[in-house]
Amino acid sequence: MTELAVQSAAAFLAIFGFSIILDVPKKFLLYAGAAGGVCWFVYLLALQAGRSLIMAAFLSSLVVSILSHIFARVLKAPVTVFLVAGILPTVPGASVYRCVYFMIQGLADLSTYHLVQTIQIAGAMALAIFIVDSLFRLVQKT
Repeated sequence: MTELAVQSAAAFLAIFGFSIILDVPKKFLLYAGAAGGVCWFVYLLALQAGRSLIMAAFLSSLVVSILSHIFARVLKAPVTVFLVAGILPTVPGASVYRCVYFMIQGLADLSTYHLVQTIQIAGAMALAIFIVDSLFRLVQKT
């Protein structure tokens, strides 16, 4: 459990720093960092519970999307301020790198595997964001 806390705190600090680079307004930096930390915490928790990388990415994106919408409503800011920063820890960059690396090495099977995995993770994240956004729009209309 302490490893989860340490990694989540590191994700918070990384996203906080990255949010500065993205020119997130200073009053939202802590919230953007918190979104990233929570996202990584949920992701690691799902992996520890035996879920796949794809399900872990889906669940963490679902939670951070909900959190981003809540922050946006409370702080009167655009959802994307928190959402973009929040999902960064689970963006499948390493999988894209492996795909290209194995392609260059001439290992088509491994390259294809990582390409499919990247598309699945990105699709799961997009689906989670879409579901939450749609639910918030439905609730807002009623």
